[in-house]
Amino acid sequence: MTSSTSTSTDQISHALADSAAGLETLLDAVGRLTDEDVAGPSPLEGWTRGHVLAHIAGVGTALLGQAQAAERGEVVPVYASQEARNAGIEAGAGRTVAEHLAVLGALRDEMARTWPAPGSPLWDAPSGYRGGPLSGCVLGWWREVRIHSVDALAGTSRQVGYGTWDDALCAHLREFLAVRLPDGVSVDDVAGDPRDVTAWLAGRVPATPLQGELPELGPWPSALPAR
Repeated sequence: MTSSTSTSTDQISHALADSAAGLETLLDAVGRLTDEDVAGPSPLEGWTRGHVLAHIAGVGTALLGQAQAAERGEVVPVYASQEARNAGIEAGAGRTVAEHLAVLGALRDEMARTWPAPGSPLWDAPSGYRGGPLSGCVLGWWREVRIHSVDALAGTSRQVGYGTWDDALCAHLREFLAVRLPDGVSVDDVAGDPRDVTAWLAGRVPATPLQGELPELGPWPSALPAR
């Protein structure tokens, strides 16, 4: 989603509802893990599950901060710096289950209070996220919480799969991530179940391996390094 693409009220409504549901699913699952579980490795190289949870909390807080800035009529950076982002993840990675739940639960409550209502003119306000409007921030949060919930819970008894990604999210991800494909290749050229293709585009291992020779993916479409 780029700043030149308008975001419908229906899509914003769905992103708000599904990201909230995704966060509730994550909270419920994390609450059933042990401290040893969250200290274990995630599928993301160099990151434990605790790193992933800290990143979810950090990026959610940062994107919600864009809504708070828009309410004040301001445009601020998403993060103070890349170094500050990384330091926040490292600082939060070692939290206990109870501490992760407290941080994520507080984020859930703050989001319920702070995101504008669907149809609010604030969604068209400029933001510091990808040079686009505030609507891009809720779409970014939708992507982050749903993708990283799979990462955070992988390998645990409470893991969730790509089946939790609904059709609207998969369609949005395929549109957003299509820029990772080489010139002349479209998402429709990749054979496989649409949800598996979406997972592959997101840099994850599909539930069912895709057949045929797959093109090399480009970087994640973001000003920040891919995660």
